Amino acid sequence: MTDRPGTSIDGIIARNGEGRITLSQGIGTDPRLQALVSDKAWLREARARRVQSVIIDRQKLIALITQTPEGELILFSRLSSGTVLEFLSSVDFAYDILDHILNDPFEAVTVVDADGKVVYFSPVHEKFFGLGHGEANGRPVREVIENTRLDMVVKSGKAEIGVIQEMRGSQRVVSRVPIRHDGKIVGAMGRVMFKGPEQVEKLSRRVNALESKVAFYKREAASLRRKTYGLDDLIGDSPEMRRLRREIIKVAPLELPVLIRGESGTGKELVAHSLHRLSPRREEKMVMVNAAALPSTLVESELFGYEAGAFTGADRKGRRGKFEQASDGSIFLDEIGDMPIEVQVKLLRVLQDHVIEPIGSERAIEVNFRLITATNRNLQQLVSEEKFRLDLFYRISTITIDVPPLRKRLDDIPLLVDHFLREYASLHGQRSAITDEAMSYLMEQSWPGNVRQLYHEIERALVFAENGRITMSLLTDHSVPPSASDAMAFPGTRGAEPEPTTLKAAIENLELKLIREALERRRGNKKRVAEELGISRSYIYKILGEQGPREG
Repeated sequence: MTDRPGTSIDGIIARNGEGRITLSQGIGTDPRLQALVSDKAWLREARARRVQSVIIDRQKLIALITQTPEGELILFSRLSSGTVLEFLSSVDFAYDILDHILNDPFEAVTVVDADGKVVYFSPVHEKFFGLGHGEANGRPVREVIENTRLDMVVKSGKAEIGVIQEMRGSQRVVSRVPIRHDGKIVGAMGRVMFKGPEQVEKLSRRVNALESKVAFYKREAASLRRKTYGLDDLIGDSPEMRRLRREIIKVAPLELPVLIRGESGTGKELVAHSLHRLSPRREEKMVMVNAAALPSTLVESELFGYEAGAFTGADRKGRRGKFEQASDGSIFLDEIGDMPIEVQVKLLRVLQDHVIEPIGSERAIEVNFRLITATNRNLQQLVSEEKFRLDLFYRISTITIDVPPLRKRLDDIPLLVDHFLREYASLHGQRSAITDEAMSYLMEQSWPGNVRQLYHEIERALVFAENGRITMSLLTDHSVPPSASDAMAFPGTRGAEPEPTTLKAAIENLELKLIREALERRRGNKKRVAEELGISRSYIYKILGEQGPREG
């Protein structure tokens, strides 16, 4: 026994089967305590609760009553915590709660002393680690539990709540708390918050999945923060791409409207970003507008904005239109060739005057913006068909930049694929590669969807790739759809050819016929066709491209 309160037994009273006191020590010699344990009502309650609170001369005690072969043993200990006393006094089944905490099969408990040695190891932990009862007691906790930090919590005095700990190949969520007495750290207690092989495995899978998601979003956010959409994003070293970059550098500083022309998927939006980034307006924002998606009923509110309460359903605070948002910056009108004719009229007025009037407002707002537009349509043809206004065409096409289709720069495919693989690895934390055979196959395709289609093909192949390695079979299993231009490479898909009128035309038609027949034999494999006919793949595309418009 010791005089240090709350840490050991401070008194004992033993009673025989007849109820006589046979032994008393420590504070158990106090006549008041001896009278208390002789009170039948008190004893009846103490036996039922097993842990009973006692106050003598304002001194808080707990009494633990236990049965012995000779009778009963009542142990007394001084108590310094009012919370514990309240708990023991208020809860009739306080002993049962303590017993449950210490024996809970789903929430194990480990207690160490000030030296980091185990003083208590719950039964479920003993079973988990294959230890006999009491075998861990007295041993340094690091010898018993791998990766534990209970001894470090004793030294630091800082709790560690809800942390992951690896134990015997499983991940557990644990809490480690220092235990203090009179302001001094006397030990620490560790609790496993979730226990049981099934729960641990389920929790481990969930934690790993969440960690993967967090890592992915961190990489994606970092990628977006780094994204500047400059010339470096225009991947390729072909003559066509070098020409494109030269034009962008020359045009970007000018305060003139630019029309970007190119097929879908060629990267017109990247060109627009590059123009803005290299312009004097680079510090201001570039506002993106999909012109084809603007319904005529909402075009004014979207482009010009509106005042508060201008119409039913309007935002109570009003809204700034796209042109006002782009003031001092650039506005990019994508797919302008698909803009409804009635919307074109309203757009033309803004481009002429650089003045907007929000709906419901009587004031005109002057806007200063740089106009960049893009289309995959033939605007001159649309003008002749009266589907696009001629005056608007002249307004937007002061300068035109043509973005080459991928089939005209096939030599850029290795650079593009390498860029996509590095981007995929950065976002998903997974290394990837492509075989030479697969790369050759990619360079044989005509890519009607251009760079966007190539990107999606690479992305799809990586999903099914073993160890991130793209092979020929992965690409052929998810084959590239034939393009409209490929359709002319097979007989019977177009109308009868006109009779050639010159020797040159006759030779061209013969070349086209031979290439078509070879493509049919080689199932569209242009590399093998080139080898068979003794010509280059670029010459095949040249013949198909030149002859295509003659047909039909």
